Amino acid sequence: MRIHFKAKSLLLPTSLLALLVAVWWAAVVRAESAIFPTPWQVVTGTIELIEDGTLWEHIAASLMRVTAGFLLAFALAIPLGLWMGRVTGAYMTLNPIFQILRPISPIAWIPIAILWFGVGNASPIFLIFIAAIFPMILQTAVGVHTIDSRYLRAAENFGVSRFELMRRVVVPAVLPQVLVGMRVSLGVAWLVVVAAEMIALKSGLGYLIMDSRNAGNRYDLVVAGMVIIGMIGLFLDTLMRSFEELKSVRWRYVK
Repeated sequence: MRIHFKAKSLLLPTSLLALLVAVWWAAVVRAESAIFPTPWQVVTGTIELIEDGTLWEHIAASLMRVTAGFLLAFALAIPLGLWMGRVTGAYMTLNPIFQILRPISPIAWIPIAILWFGVGNASPIFLIFIAAIFPMILQTAVGVHTIDSRYLRAAENFGVSRFELMRRVVVPAVLPQVLVGMRVSLGVAWLVVVAAEMIALKSGLGYLIMDSRNAGNRYDLVVAGMVIIGMIGLFLDTLMRSFEELKSVRWRYVK
C-alpha cells in the first residue's frame, strides 16, 4: 500500500509536468517564434553549459552564497529566538522591531548592500542573511511560547538548572518550529541570491540569466537557468523536509 502511494505521488506531478512541457512545445511551434525556445532547445542549451563547464561554476557560486548567508542567519537567529521566547522583556522589546523589518523585501536592501559592501560576494551574503534571519527568529520564539508549561514546571520542580532546562526541555520541544522557520528562510534565501546576482555580480545563476539575455538574446539559456533554479529550489526544500524524519522532531508530525 505504501509503495503504491509513493508511486502515485510521483506519477501525478510527473504527468502534469509532461503535459505542461507538451503545451509549451506546441505553443512555441504554433506561434513560430524565432526567439522563445522549445523544450529541446533548452535541453541543448543546458548541455552546452555543461560541456563548457560554466554551469557548475554558476551553481557553485550561488550555493556558496546561500550557504554562507543562511548559516550566519542560523547562528544568530536560533539563540536570539530562544532568548526572546524565554525572556518576556526581550520579546516585548525586540518583537516590534523585527515585525517592522520583516515585511521589507530583501530586494529593497540591494542599494544599501552595494553601498556598504560593494559588488563582491559580501553583498548577496548580506542580503541572504537579512532574508533568512527574521523567519527563523520569530518561528523559534513562537515555538518556545507554545511549549506546554507543565513540562517546564516539572523540570523546575526537580531543580533542573537553567542550562539543563534549555538543553533538555526547551530545545527538543522547539525543534519542529525551528525546522519550519529554516524551510521558509532557505526558500527566501534562494530567491534573494538569484535577484542579487542579476544586479551586482558576474557569477551565479542570476547572472547567467541576465548575461544570456544581454549577450545575443540566448533565451534557451535564460529558460535553462530558470529551470535549474527551480530544480535546485525543489532539492533544497526536499532536503529540509527530510529532517522531519529525525526522531528528535518526528513526534510533532505524528497524527
